[in-house]
Amino acid sequence: MYFFSFLAAFLLVNRLYKFIKVSPLWLKWGSLLSYTRWLICGIFIASEVYLDDSAGCLIGSAILLGIVYFADKEDDFRVMKSYFFAHYPLIALGFIFGLAQLMAPDFEEKYHNWFELPIVAAFVWIFARLASSRKQEEAFKAVSLRNNELDRLVAERTAELTSQKEELQATLEQLQTTQQQLIQSEKLASLGELTAGIAHEIQNPLNFVNNFSEVSIELLDEMEEELNKGDKEEAIAIANDIKQNLEKIRHHGQRADGIVKGMLQHSRASSNTKEPTDINKLADEYLRLAYHGLRAKDKSFNAELETHFGENIPLVNMVPQDIGRVLLNLFNNAFYAVQQKQKTAGADFRPVVTLSTAVKGKSLEIKVQDNGSGIPDDIKEKILQPFFTTKPTGEGTGLGLSLSYDIVAKGHGGKIDIDSKENDYTMFTITLPL
Repeated sequence: MYFFSFLAAFLLVNRLYKFIKVSPLWLKWGSLLSYTRWLICGIFIASEVYLDDSAGCLIGSAILLGIVYFADKEDDFRVMKSYFFAHYPLIALGFIFGLAQLMAPDFEEKYHNWFELPIVAAFVWIFARLASSRKQEEAFKAVSLRNNELDRLVAERTAELTSQKEELQATLEQLQTTQQQLIQSEKLASLGELTAGIAHEIQNPLNFVNNFSEVSIELLDEMEEELNKGDKEEAIAIANDIKQNLEKIRHHGQRADGIVKGMLQHSRASSNTKEPTDINKLADEYLRLAYHGLRAKDKSFNAELETHFGENIPLVNMVPQDIGRVLLNLFNNAFYAVQQKQKTAGADFRPVVTLSTAVKGKSLEIKVQDNGSGIPDDIKEKILQPFFTTKPTGEGTGLGLSLSYDIVAKGHGGKIDIDSKENDYTMFTITLPL
C-alpha cells in the first residue's frame, strides 16, 4: 500500500515542476524539483527491494509529508495550497497503516481491507482536488505570462525613457552653453553701449583740459614778458590765473579719470565683492553715459533728463559694477522707449527720462521712469523672463531685464517692480535692503 504514498509524492513534485516551467520561478526551483522526482523513484525502488510494507509506508508517508510541508511554506506555491491540503488524509492513513503493520500485524492482516479502501479513497480525493487546483494554476500562469509581458514592456519603456533622458540631458547642456554665450553677448552689448557713452562723456573734460592748457601756455608767455619788463605785480596776477586754470585742468582730469575707472570696473567680471557705494553718484554717471551712448548712434535724438536724488542717503553695500549693469539696462530701455514714441508722436512730444532715489524705511528705492511707449498689460508678467523681448529681431537678446532681475533679487536680496501704462509711461522701481 505504500505505493500510493510514493506515487502521490512523485505526482506532487511533478505537478510543481510543470507549474513553474513557464514562469520566472523556473530558475529558482527547476533543478531541485527535477532531482527530487528521481530521488523519490530511487527511494521507492530501494524500499521494494530491501524494506517490508510497514517501513515502506512510513517512509513514503514521511516523504510526502515533508514535500507538502515544505511547499506549503513557500510563497511561490501559495496558489496550490488547496491541492497540498488534499494530501493530508493520505499521509495520515499511510502512517496509521504502517504503524499497524509494525506494531499489530495480526490486527492489520485481519482488517486489511478496512485500511486499503480509505487509502484508495484518499488517493482519489487528491486527484479530485487536482482538477480544481489546475484552474487556479492556469489563472496564475496567465497572470505570470501577463507579468512577463509587462516586465518586457517596462524594460523597453525604461530603455526608451533612458535614451530620451540622455538626449534631453545633452540638449539641456547645449542650451546652458548657449545661454552662457547669450549672457556674455548681452554683457558685451551693454559694454559697447557704455563705451559709446563714455566716448562722448569723456570728450567734455578733455575739451576743458585742452582749452585751459592752451590758455595757460599763452598766459605763461605773457608772464615771461612781464617779468622781462620788471612788472612783478602783473606777473603775479598772471600766475594766479594760471593757477586757477591748472585747478580746472586737474578737476576735469579727475572727471575723465573717474569715467575711465567706471568703464574698467564695468568691463571686468564681477567679483561678487560688495563695497559701500554712493548710489546717487553711480546712478547719475550711468544715466549720462547711457544717454550719450544712444546719441552716438542717433545724432538727432534728444531727451530731457530729470534727477531727484534723495538727501543724506548712506553708502549702500553692493557690487557696484553689477548694479551699474542693471541701471544701464534700465536707462537704455527708457531711452529706447521714448525714442520709439518720438518717431510717431509728432513734434509736440517731449521725451523725458526721470531718475530718483530715496530711502524708504530700511530700504533704498531707485526709480527709473520714462514717458515712452509703455508696456502692454498682456506682457507685463513676461517682461522679466529670459529671452523675452519686445524689440525687433536683432535689436535685443531678451536677457537684459532677466539678468537685471537676477542681480537685484538673487545677488542683493532686493526686488524689481514694474508700473506701466501703454502709450503713456513706464516706471521700474529697484528696492535694495540697506
